[in-house]
Amino acid sequence: MLNLTPVERSALRAEAHGLKPIVMIGEAGLTPAVMKEIELGLDSHGLIKVRVFGDDREARIEMYETICAELDAAPVQHIGKLLVLYRPKKETEKTGNAKAGKGMRTVTIVKPSPSGTKKPTVSKVLLKGNERVTQGGNIKRAKKRQTSSKKALA
Repeated sequence: MLNLTPVERSALRAEAHGLKPIVMIGEAGLTPAVMKEIELGLDSHGLIKVRVFGDDREARIEMYETICAELDAAPVQHIGKLLVLYRPKKETEKTGNAKAGKGMRTVTIVKPSPSGTKKPTVSKVLLKGNERVTQGGNIKRAKKRQTSSKKALA
């Protein structure tokens, strides 16, 4: 189980205030599927909230301690039926199969003013993999190459 200083715990509580619970624990309790979801949430977010449906406070405390012990997470806060957990995010390595040029990218478009006397307009645009910027600063989507219907029949 991870240990936090009171200052770190206080900062994490403040950060978790605006979060919504991403895992709900129902009457079945801590099943392997629930534990896997909590682990995935910790891997991707680092700081998560878990809601426990059930009125037994002792069972909630036991679940809280079990989760922290098994997933090597730090208990941040237990308030009512909400549990706040923290574990540093795992660094995921990008796979080498991704082709260059695919995916989203940011492009800066500079358009001169129509009169030529004012400042040019500068805008940053997020482009998808199949989009391009034309000479005039417009965004065009690449079209699929057309094939002849006659060649398909032959």
